[in-house]
Formats: sequence, C-alpha cells, structure tokens
Amino acid sequence: MTVSVDDLESGLAELQMGAAPVIIHAALKSFGQVTGAAETVVEALVGSFQTILAPVFTYKTMVTPGTGPENNAIVYGSGQDTSRMAEFFSQDMPADPLMGVIPETLRLNPACRRSTHPIHSFAGINAGPFLAVQTLVDPFGPVGALEKSNGWVLLLGVNHTVNTSIHYAEKLAGRKTFTRWALTPQGVVECPSFPGCSAGFEAITPQVEKYTRRTRIGEALIQAVPLKDLFRVVEGMLKKDPLALLCKREDCERCNQIRRLA
Repeated sequence: MTVSVDDLESGLAELQMGAAPVIIHAALKSFGQVTGAAETVVEALVGSFQTILAPVFTYKTMVTPGTGPENNAIVYGSGQDTSRMAEFFSQDMPADPLMGVIPETLRLNPACRRSTHPIHSFAGINAGPFLAVQTLVDPFGPVGALEKSNGWVLLLGVNHTVNTSIHYAEKLAGRKTFTRWALTPQGVVECPSFPGCSAGFEAITPQVEKYTRRTRIGEALIQAVPLKDLFRVVEGMLKKDPLALLCKREDCERCNQIRRLA
C-alpha cells in the first residue's frame, strides 16, 4: 500500500482534534511507502492543523567543560574530541538526525519559524507565540504554552520514548534537571534545565490509555494525547513514585543521578 496525502489527511481527521495546536514526533519509515515522502507528510499536517510545533534539536553544538556544578550527570573534561568538533548554532543548522526527516522537512517549509535555543530549538508553523516564550532557562516553555492553549501531542509512528512534552511535565513535578553547554557565535553558553533520559517514557502508555486517540495510516500507528491530561498523569506518577519513568540501563548517568538524589 502506498500512502497518499489524502490518506494522511483522512487518517488525521479520524482523530477529531479540531483546531487544537499540536506538537509532533514522527518517523517517516513507520508509514511504509509514502508518495512524496516527508514533504507529503508535512503537507498533510499543514492541511490538517492550524498550528504545528516540532523539536528540531541540535546536539552537535554541545561542548563539555573542564569543571562545572556537582551532581550534573556528566564527566567534566571528557569528550574533548567531540567538543572540538562542535559546531556553532545557527538558524539554518539542520535538526539532529535523531529528530527524523519529518521535523527537518517542516523546518525547511517557507512558512516555518524556528526558536533560537542553541540545543533545544523548536520549529513551527503559525506558532510564533509559542516559540517566543522559550528561554535558556526554560527550553521547553513552548510545550507549556501549548498546553495552556489546549494543545495535543501527536505521535506519528513513534512511541512515548521520543515524547518531549513529558520532559516539561517532569520539570513541573520537580524532577531534577541538568546543565549543559553549547557553542554559539557569541561564545560558549550555559544551558540549564537540560532534561533527563527519555528511554523509560513508554511506561506512561497504560496510564494515559483513556485519554489517547489512535488510528492507523499506512503501516503507522498514530497516537494523540491532550497535553493537559499528559501533564496531570506525569505529575501524579512522580508524586506517587519519584523514580517513575526512569530507564533501566545501568550505565545511564542521568537516571542514576536522579536515583541517588531521590
């Protein structure tokens, strides 16, 4: 089966999300064969939603200093080769490949605008007010603003392990964040509120089941969750269990640091 723009728009309409703004996470390969590839998916999104936001993070700007704050889940002075290869952040820097080709294609859309955070930038169409609230101290502020406007998170063929919005809910619940550094034309910039690991986020799925709308487009499972409900569930889980949603990898520095401080 080849997926067309009409298939995509019809499938998205089945979610009955109305005019709500959305933040998207997507994997093109999950759909199977798509006529026109990522450009067609973005066309369908633009045709289905008035406001679209997507993370277009740029990890290749990051550097590791020789010293820094304690309990920061980082080995200072490590990664010197990586730091030497770091690139200056710019508005036309491509999103990290981990973000996927669909967010990068959205970024390249002539109607799209991008925020200026040197690690955690967002791209959006008709999203100016959401992008404007982002600061170095509050990198995920656009997600919080989206929640206040009754926004949704839309997972296109991916699961909650890539759901950036959960990081904002973690911060609301008081979970520890970290400090990282990025290279900019103005020099190295300290970037607080760097989030923890997301590898354990799929544990949220049964907890948000009753709020989740689903459909299939091609081979992809599409899931939509209201941000208000997602935030409430995450905060409730962390209040009940401060170690909820952490990953199980023994070598995960950020999750282990949170465990040590719990």
